[in-house]
Amino acid sequence: MYISNETIDRFIKEDVPYIDLTTLVLEIGGQKGKIQFFSRENAVLCGTEEVARIFNKLNINVTKSCASGSLIKKNEIFLEGEGSAESLHIAWKTCQNILDYSSGIATKTKNLVDKIAAINPNISVITTRKNIPGTKELAIKAVIAGGGFPHRLGLSETILIFKQHLNFLGGIDGLTEILNKVKSKTCEKKVIVEVEDLETAIDLSKKGVDGLQFDKIPFNTLKRNVDIIRDINPSIAILAAGGINENNIEDYAKTGIDAIVTTSVYYAKPIDVGCKIEPF
Repeated sequence: MYISNETIDRFIKEDVPYIDLTTLVLEIGGQKGKIQFFSRENAVLCGTEEVARIFNKLNINVTKSCASGSLIKKNEIFLEGEGSAESLHIAWKTCQNILDYSSGIATKTKNLVDKIAAINPNISVITTRKNIPGTKELAIKAVIAGGGFPHRLGLSETILIFKQHLNFLGGIDGLTEILNKVKSKTCEKKVIVEVEDLETAIDLSKKGVDGLQFDKIPFNTLKRNVDIIRDINPSIAILAAGGINENNIEDYAKTGIDAIVTTSVYYAKPIDVGCKIEPF
């Protein structure tokens, strides 16, 4: 995952626009110390590489670091560094926030992936682009660390046709008239259409779309829909989206779809990461 130096600098600058006033007035900034991060719960770790880069910016020497994607145990120390008390205190909360947030997403993603794998390991957990504004880079990295995959990284990447697009084409009939033209322009990409009813899905399956994304369909209805669509076009990709989370994902995994699209991981409970800073 590429995260620019400008982003790393912004993470630091948001918390320390000028000085660490507390460390300054206590006159402890020049003392040497060490910082340790640990988790108060079992988790999938994420964000340590970004924290190491923050350490480097602040002249903190990394003495221990576990990689993103590592499974960590409660109270396990997974990251350590040494430097001046001023630098350690500047790094503290910025780094803790990154680790809390990223590891929370990674842990929740792995939970979903594991639930699905127990039923059908060939189904993917993929995430929407409805991430919290300003968090996309960390969020996508965390999803991957947890074993998921981004559904769409942006509008430039994939062709996903919504009702909002169809309104300008005159509906499904308008789309089917130009479908071959659309596919010929982007022969290396799949054309996927979001659908909300079986009739539309059947029509599009017969007309040659590469994939269907069923939105907000109850899992018991979806299972019937998938069976019908597979009889028409066995090779078509079928995705399910809308309100899928850890409470119902196993039911959706039993429907015969290829992938589950979710936003829920972006709102995962942060992992409770602790920090110790001590002189040496």
